[in-house]
Amino acid sequence: MDRPTAREHLGCTSPKWIRTGVGSPRSVGTGAILRGRAESASPEEQAASRQPEAQPGRRKRLAPARVVLRVLWDPRGTAPVDYLLSGDLTPPGAREVKKKKMSQKQMKEAFVSNLNGTSVLEITEGLCFPAFCVLCRGFLIILSQHSCSISHTWKTRFFIDFVVLILPLVATLTILSSFIFLELLTVIIFGAGLLYQIYQRRTCYARVPVQKILGKFLTVSVESEYIPAISCFRVITSVFTAIAILAVDFPVFPRRFAKTELYGTGAMDFGVGGFVFGTAMVCLEVRRKDYIKGSRFYYFTKSLYAVWPLVFLGIGRLVIIKSIGYQEHITEYGVHWNFFFTMIVVRMITLLLLIIFPLNKSWIVALSISILYQLALDFTPLKRLILYGTDGSGTRVGLLNANREGVISSLGYVAIYMAGVQTGLYVHKNRSHIKDLIKVACCLLLAAISLFISLYVVQVNVEAVSRRMANLAFCIWIVASSLILLSILLLGDIILSFAKFIIKGALVPCSWKLIQSPVTNKKYSESLVPEAERKELSLCLIIALNRKQLIFFLLSNITTGLINLMVDTLHSSTLWALFVLSLYMFTNCLITSVLYLQDKTIKF
Repeated sequence: MDRPTAREHLGCTSPKWIRTGVGSPRSVGTGAILRGRAESASPEEQAASRQPEAQPGRRKRLAPARVVLRVLWDPRGTAPVDYLLSGDLTPPGAREVKKKKMSQKQMKEAFVSNLNGTSVLEITEGLCFPAFCVLCRGFLIILSQHSCSISHTWKTRFFIDFVVLILPLVATLTILSSFIFLELLTVIIFGAGLLYQIYQRRTCYARVPVQKILGKFLTVSVESEYIPAISCFRVITSVFTAIAILAVDFPVFPRRFAKTELYGTGAMDFGVGGFVFGTAMVCLEVRRKDYIKGSRFYYFTKSLYAVWPLVFLGIGRLVIIKSIGYQEHITEYGVHWNFFFTMIVVRMITLLLLIIFPLNKSWIVALSISILYQLALDFTPLKRLILYGTDGSGTRVGLLNANREGVISSLGYVAIYMAGVQTGLYVHKNRSHIKDLIKVACCLLLAAISLFISLYVVQVNVEAVSRRMANLAFCIWIVASSLILLSILLLGDIILSFAKFIIKGALVPCSWKLIQSPVTNKKYSESLVPEAERKELSLCLIIALNRKQLIFFLLSNITTGLINLMVDTLHSSTLWALFVLSLYMFTNCLITSVLYLQDKTIKF
C-alpha cells in the first residue's frame, strides 16, 4: 500500500487547505480547522495509529506523513509562522502553546519580514502627491494674503503647513493607501482651481491677454539663496521616512509599502535611497563655489572631520537597541550595522572619489560603480556571500557575516550618492531666468523617463530591484524616482512663481523671489509688506525641517522607540493608530520648528 498523501490524512479535497508559502488572512482559520479535524478523530482511530505493530491478519498501518504547514499569526495576514504537523496532526508542543507565546519583539520582527513590496507606478504616484500638496499650499497662502485678513504669525503658518503637507501624507500611507491615484487626481484638480481663482483676482496685467502675460513672465529673473525644489525634496523624504518608521508597526500601514525582504520595490526602500540622494545634492562640494583643485585637500579634511557625529549616532543607536532588546530586522543591514554606518562608509568613499575625479564627471563614476558592482554580483560569489554568508548556510558568525548586507550594499549607495552630486551640480548652476529653469525641469523629467525605461530593461534581462543588495536595478530606480520628484517640484515652483507674478506683494516661504517687477521693470516691490512681517512670513515648516533635518531625524527615531515601548502597536485599531501617528508627527514638527525659531543648531 502506498503511503497516504498529506491531503488524504487531512481529509481535504481542495488545495486551499494546504499552505506551503506565505498564505492569506484565512490561514489562521485554516490552522484551526486542521487542528479541529485532528482532535475530532475517534479514540479507536487514535489508538490504532499509536500501535507499533499491526494485528495479525490486518494490513500494517503506515505512520502518517509529515507536512510543513505555514499559517499566519497576524490577523491581517502578514507575519508567517511555521508549524510542523506530524503523527496526530497537532503542532509539536501544542500543549505548551498557551504557556510559551511568541514574545512581543518576535511578533514585531515577523510583522515586517518576508515582504515583496508594490509596483514602481504606485510609488511614483505616491511621490508626486506631496509635490502637488506643496504647490497647493503656496496657492492657499497667496489667496489668504490677498483675500483674507488672517494674521500670518508663525503659529498660523505652522498650522497651515501641518494640515496641508503632513496630514495628507499620513493618510496616504495608511487609510487612503488604496486610493493614491484618486488622491493625486483630486489634488491636481484642486490646485488648478486655486490657480484659476488667483488668475481671476490678479492685480497685475488685469486687462492683458494671457499669452502676453506668459511672454513677460518667461523673461523675469528670480533670486534665492538656495533651490526651493531641493529643500522640498529633502523635506518630503524626511517626513515620509519619519511617518513610515512608526506606521510600519501598525496594522493600518499596508505591508506592500514596507521594506522588501530580497527583491521588490517598497515605499520605505525609496526613503533610504532618497535620503542619500538628497544629502548628495547639498553636499559641501556642490555648494562651495570655490571648490577648486588647490583647495580640495582642505575640504577633504573638513568633510572628514564632519563625519564624527554619524559615528557617535551609529554607535549610540547600536548600544541602545541591544541594551533594551528593541526589535530588529536583521536582513536589512545586519546584526550590528545601521543606516548611520552606511552613511559613514558612503561619505568617506565619495570624499576620495571627488578628489580623484572632477565634479562634472560624477555621473560617469556613478554609472561605472553600479555596473561593476552588478557584474561582481553576477559573476563572483559576492551575491552568495550577501544572501548566505561565507559558509553558504546563512551564518552570522564573524563581523563580516553578521553585517554582510550593510557592508556590501554600501557600494550601491555610493553610486546613488555620486548621481546626487551630479544632479545637484547641474541644478545649482547660475540660471536666473524662468525660461532657463523650465529647461532644467524638462531635462530632469526626460532623464527620469529614460532611467525608468532602463529600469524595465535591466529588470527583464539582468536582475530585479533588491534593496538588500543595492544592485544596479535598485540604483537606477532610486535615481529615476528622485529625478521625477525633483522635476515636478521644479515645475511646481515655476507655476507658483507665476501666481506671485500676477499678484503684487505676494510672499510664499520657500519659493523663488521675483527680481524684476511686472509693472515698473525695476526691483520687485516688496515694500508693500513691512520688514518685520516679511521676516515672519519667511518662517515656515519646510524651511525649519530643511535646516534642522538632523534634529528632526533624531526626534523621529527617539519618539518612535518610545511609542513602540509604550504602545501595543500590533493590536491597535485604525482610529488609535491615526491619532498616535498624527500626534507623533505634530510633536516632532513643533519641536523642530521651535528650535529653528530659537536658532538652536546642530552642525556637521
